[in-house]
Parts: sequence; C-alpha cells; structure tokens
Amino acid sequence: MRKKANEELGRLNNDEYSKSVNRDLVIIADNVRSMNNIGSMFRTSDAFLVSKIYLCGISAIPPHREITKTAIGAEKSVPWEYRKHTSELIDELLSNGFTLIAIEQADDARNMMNVTYPDGPIGFVFGNEIDGVSQDVINKCQYCMEIPQLGTKHSFNVSVSCGMVLWDYEKFKNN
Repeated sequence: MRKKANEELGRLNNDEYSKSVNRDLVIIADNVRSMNNIGSMFRTSDAFLVSKIYLCGISAIPPHREITKTAIGAEKSVPWEYRKHTSELIDELLSNGFTLIAIEQADDARNMMNVTYPDGPIGFVFGNEIDGVSQDVINKCQYCMEIPQLGTKHSFNVSVSCGMVLWDYEKFKNN
C-alpha cells in the first residue's frame, strides 16, 4: 500500500467545483461564534459539494485569518452569504421548497441513525456552540435531527456535527 501524492488525488479547482455543484444542499450557521468552526464547516462543505453556506447573526464571515486557517481555501470555493436574521432566511428557503432540518436535541427529534432524508432541496441548520439552534428557528424547521451520543458530554463540536451530518447525508444519497 502506498500513500497517494496530492497530484494523484484528482481534486477540483474552484471553477470545476462551481460547475460540479448541481444540487440544492445548503448549510445554515445560526450564530456560530468560533471562526475555527466556521472554517472547518467550509472545508467539510467543500468535500461534500455543498451549494452554499449561510452565515447568520454573529457568525463570522470571510475573509479572516482564523477562518482561512481551518478552511484552507475552501472559503473561496464554497459560495456563502451573510444574513443578519436566521429566521428570515429560513422563511425564504421554505418558500423556495427546501426541507430544513435543525441539528439539535429536542422533543421528538429524529435519531440520525434512523433518518430517511427527503428528495429535493435540503438545508441543515447548525447552532451556536453554547445555546444550539435558536428556538424560533427550530419552530420553523420541518424537524430536528439528533446525533446519538454515548458518553458523558451532551453535545458534539458544531463543526464535527456538520461533518457527521454531511457524511451521513452523502452515504444515504449514494445507497
């Protein structure tokens, strides 16, 4: 077994990325405060061909050194948009036919291990590192999805959650 060189990986350049994104898959960052988390969300979104990241409320926006440090250029390949109010964005996406899923621990949340993702445009909402997704946003989403946890902690890091959800979604779509 031999580790591949970067040149052998067949990576897309930014132009090829924008031409490859042909699905309506968006990430909504609801007041995510850490720039490192934002950067990681960009990098993961690039890997899974996310069509857009919406940075809402107090979420940091590029360009910023702390975002770039973890995004490693993905903030240039993944389209993004800033919105002051997450709730207003949710209304807009709903009116455009999106299914919106808040990644949150909530009454009647669906367990990610058993979820069936709907066809059509989809948006995953990730919340603040301390307070999670705001209740007014949860109220507007079609449902909440919870990532099962077995240990003593009550939550995953938001960028880790983003990675797990996008991986699970991609696995579902390809089976």
